[in-house]
Amino acid sequence: MISKRQFRIKAREQRLALARDVPDFASLIVAFAPTLEVPDGACVGSYFALPDEADAGPLAVVLAGNSGKISYPRVAAKASPLEFHLPVAGEAMIRSAFGVLEPRADWPRARPSVLLVPLLAFDAKGYRLGYGGGFYDRTLAALRTRGQVTAIGVAFAGQLVGQVPTDANDQKLDMVVTELGVRRFG
Repeated sequence: MISKRQFRIKAREQRLALARDVPDFASLIVAFAPTLEVPDGACVGSYFALPDEADAGPLAVVLAGNSGKISYPRVAAKASPLEFHLPVAGEAMIRSAFGVLEPRADWPRARPSVLLVPLLAFDAKGYRLGYGGGFYDRTLAALRTRGQVTAIGVAFAGQLVGQVPTDANDQKLDMVVTELGVRRFG
C-alpha cells in the first residue's frame, strides 16, 4: 500500500481533473438534500471550497433551511479540533494561514449537528483522505464525544477509491454526497 503522502498527491491530481469535468457540481448535489434527512433547525457546519474542491455552499444553505444556522470552521491551534462560528452580518471572513476563508475568533461559537466535510478521496467503508493536518478527524472525534453529529463528505463521484490508507485517528463518515447521489456507510 502506498503512503498517505503519495496517495494525497495522486488524489489532488484526480480531484483537479474532476473539478474541471463537473463545473455545475454545487447545483447538482442540492437535489439530494432531502435524502440526507437533516432535521429542521439544524446547525450545519460547512466550509468555503478551495478552487478545485467540491463546493458545499449551496447544499449547506438548503440543509439549514429557514430555521437552521450555518457555521464555519476556524483553526484555533494546530493540534486542536476546529472551532465553528456563526457569521456576523456585515462582517467579512478572514483568510487563514492555510489560505482558506474562516470566521474571526470573536464571532459567536456554534456546535454543528451536521458537518459537511471536504476530502481528497473516500472509500466504500466511509473513510476519507484529508489534507494531512487531522483537523476534521479531531473535530469529529470531539463532536462525537459530546453527542450525535452526522458527518457528510462532499465529493465528486470520481473521488471514490478502492481503499483509503487509514490509522487509528481516522474518523469514518456517515455518508458522502456526490453529483451522482448519496452513499451511506454502516
